[in-house]
Amino acid sequence: MTLRGKVALVTGAGHRVGRVIALALADEGMRVAVHYHASALDAEQTVGLVVAKGCEARALAANLADATASGPLVAAVVSQFGRLDLLVNSAASMTKTPFGSITPAQFDEIMALNLRAPLFVSQAAAPALAAQQGSIVNIGDHMGEEPWPGFLVHGVAKAGVVALTRQLAATLAPHVRVNAVVPGAVLAPVGWAGKPKDDFVRTTPLKRLGTADDVAAAVVYLATATYVTGEVIHVDGGRHVRR
Repeated sequence: MTLRGKVALVTGAGHRVGRVIALALADEGMRVAVHYHASALDAEQTVGLVVAKGCEARALAANLADATASGPLVAAVVSQFGRLDLLVNSAASMTKTPFGSITPAQFDEIMALNLRAPLFVSQAAAPALAAQQGSIVNIGDHMGEEPWPGFLVHGVAKAGVVALTRQLAATLAPHVRVNAVVPGAVLAPVGWAGKPKDDFVRTTPLKRLGTADDVAAAVVYLATATYVTGEVIHVDGGRHVRR
């Protein structure tokens, strides 16, 4: 299956993994809707990088923590590009929430972007995707399966993304395929170095960190794998099978 000339909406594509995914899709010839919330300059840089690869790209703003923003975002993509073939739900936050100090407001804020947004963007995009026999790729996180002290709510939300993926795959078949990529540590958090990083590498079966390119390659595969749905690909160096 070729992706050339088709349209992808990548949420959170202004920087980090979202940007790398957008560029990998451009390498396949896709036209890319670059979603962002607050990082307008970063999003425009992503657009410029996609255009430099010879593909159409536009930056579209939306606060996906507001569930009502999903419909207008998808409508703008279809209006400006004429179709939608692939949705990559990449936008997320990573906020520390040590147990004992979690507030209802923190819980709601994290869930709104990390779990609720993928649902409502997918719901809004489903008709346009079905018209093209398209697909959805959700981006999870190994913290959804491997508890990390201090990131309890983030982990719960990302575990929900995997459950959402399987629910949507069953609901939207046969017209829309839905899969997920669950990365491990592919971009080191700011200030994460020394013993914590060394311990993480030591306890990872492949004995190294991954890269955003590893995640993007899995997204490209799932976008083209026409007989795969409801699948969760771990891009975590084998942490999910370690003993």
